[in-house]
Amino acid sequence: MSDLATIKRNASQHMHNAVENTKREFATIRSGKATTSLLDTVRVEAYGQQTPLNQVASVAAPEPRLLTVQPWDKSILAAVEKAILTADLGLNPSNDGSIVRIPLPLLTEERRRELVKIVHKLAEEGRIAIRHARHEALQAIKKVEHVPDDEKHRTEDQVQALHDDAIGQIEALIAAKEQEIMEV
Repeated sequence: MSDLATIKRNASQHMHNAVENTKREFATIRSGKATTSLLDTVRVEAYGQQTPLNQVASVAAPEPRLLTVQPWDKSILAAVEKAILTADLGLNPSNDGSIVRIPLPLLTEERRRELVKIVHKLAEEGRIAIRHARHEALQAIKKVEHVPDDEKHRTEDQVQALHDDAIGQIEALIAAKEQEIMEV
């Protein structure tokens, strides 16, 4: 019995992690307004190694269409600007000697559709992770010994319910992000 509970708990945790990871991935996709999470994936060449931007600078969104990045060490200002340019986010940063300003251009209809495709690709990765967690759990349940079959079937049904719930959460995330991107 406790083996089945452990299997179910592990599957639940893996599915929850997949949903949370998908949320984080969606946060890095640009919609119509400025958000500091847009730069979460940017890594800066600082002090001889690749460092996440938020560990070498403060990032702010003072206006709906503007991000600012203020490095704590002014000597890496150029490296920050270069990292944002090479991050392939479609942004053109400029610096004034102490701060990097990143104006966010309006999204074209074509770019919005590309972003929706990216959202669907990321969501599919999340769904795959959820299905994988379900598959692993179902395989583990079959291998449990000295447990009545009805207990195994009940646990399989519970794992399937967890799977359906997690997939539903991903679908809700997709709908919300799509609406956010397509909003003009």
